[in-house]
Amino acid sequence: MDDALLRSLTPGVLGILVRRGADFAAAEDAVQDALVEAIRVWPADPPRDPKGWLITVAWRRFLDTTRADAARRRREDLVDSEPAPGPTPTVDDDLQLYFLCAHPSLTPSSAVALTLRAVGGLTTRQIADAYLVPEATMAQRISRAKRTVSTVRFDQPGDVATVLRVLYLVFNEGYTGDVDLAAEAIRLTRQLAAAIDHPEVAGLLALMLLHHARRASRTASDGSLVPLAEQDRGRWDTALIAEGVDILQAALARDRLGEFQAQAAIAALHADAPTAEETDWVQIVEWYDELARLTDSPVVRLNRAVAVGEADGARAGLAALAALDDSLPRHTAVAAYLHERDGDLATAARLYVEAAHQAPNLAERDHLTRQAARLNARRQR
Repeated sequence: MDDALLRSLTPGVLGILVRRGADFAAAEDAVQDALVEAIRVWPADPPRDPKGWLITVAWRRFLDTTRADAARRRREDLVDSEPAPGPTPTVDDDLQLYFLCAHPSLTPSSAVALTLRAVGGLTTRQIADAYLVPEATMAQRISRAKRTVSTVRFDQPGDVATVLRVLYLVFNEGYTGDVDLAAEAIRLTRQLAAAIDHPEVAGLLALMLLHHARRASRTASDGSLVPLAEQDRGRWDTALIAEGVDILQAALARDRLGEFQAQAAIAALHADAPTAEETDWVQIVEWYDELARLTDSPVVRLNRAVAVGEADGARAGLAALAALDDSLPRHTAVAAYLHERDGDLATAARLYVEAAHQAPNLAERDHLTRQAARLNARRQR
């Protein structure tokens, strides 16, 4: 049984049922039943048209449920007009499903869970394991999300930007449990890019590929974080980098710049540098200026301060940092780094300790604690 094939067909089948008139929750249940039936039947009797088979079985399961549910008598008129099975255009259906799962009425966490379930084809248990919550909790979250979107009518175009934010949230979760969410996000973004010609979709895909290319070098054998400047660039995936750069260049050529294209351009400049010392920080600062113009994000300005410190010197970076709210996440860690670059080891060591206490996860806390210990050891020599 080809699990990858089933997962790739799931969103298209679900989208078609929704377009035919099934509400989202009932359609999703019917598709899950069809997938179970496929796992049972296909090994001995594989269909010539797998997608058409799934559509037919899922639609009939939906109709059976509709007939049996007195509260859904209003859908009885669908029974007499079952569309003929067979190949069906998929682009609009796939897009509708992406938009539905990332609907603004959902919280970000619910949108992510529903996208992984309905578009990604993951089980509730897999999603729960990935987010380190009980399966019952995740089941309730997905159930509430399905009820919410079941009332949504698509009389206006969906918001691509919202879909991209949801996919980026999935990507940033990385690897947890038995599900590689970064790889899953790339797969779903590739699928979206095949369905819609949009430069920001391409920009997000390029950004994911460029970041994913460095994955193997981000942690040491003991699990500790390895900063970008210290990573073994020989371990970077050059094929992913080349693909990401090609996709980005094609998107930028359309002259419709968006935030994901700008982020990808920064990632490409890092990937292009043979060594950390050869990084084109001046151009990176220029891209951060573009990104700040597009997003007006304090986090972007924080990252820009680091780039300014590299391009124009630590004191210029500290001056840029001084204009920002010191309650920003990782503000203290950036201040520590820039003070170290400026030669003020005592202040840098103190700030690294403060930053470690503020760290959002154990790996980052350990890294910052080690930085403080390293500087204190240097000061005592």
